[in-house]
Amino acid sequence: MTRVAFDTNVLAYVAGVDRHADDAVKIDASRMLLKQLRGRAALVVPVQVLGELYVVLTRSGASRDEARDAVLRMAQAFGTADSNASAFLSALDLATTHKLQFWDSLIVNAAAEAGCTLLLSEDMSDGFSWRGTVVVNPFATSVDERLTRLIA
Repeated sequence: MTRVAFDTNVLAYVAGVDRHADDAVKIDASRMLLKQLRGRAALVVPVQVLGELYVVLTRSGASRDEARDAVLRMAQAFGTADSNASAFLSALDLATTHKLQFWDSLIVNAAAEAGCTLLLSEDMSDGFSWRGTVVVNPFATSVDERLTRLIA
């Protein structure tokens, strides 16, 4: 079964974070995408993403308890991809070689180590590939054919 990882921004939309004019559309789209992927892919969340999501939720007005509960629900609903010392060192290489943000590199590396073929992210470089994991922007005007085939 195809394994698909999520970046923080996509899960923030799933959680209903609405900060900008076009966020309502992305909230609906991310929730629909999640429904379409269920049963067709193994869904994975890097632990780094769960930590970032907690911060996003609290900065968006959720109490610490509400943010904790939301993050724990997502951690239970999806598989998780841990970051360990090896992942950290690999992320350092990825950030240095490809000039990515370190925390994004850690997410990409965790997704790759978890065997994910797709990493859904709005703000990473659409189409970037690392060790078999391709970053796909699910909100792009032209959605990657791999994601389209998976949800068709």
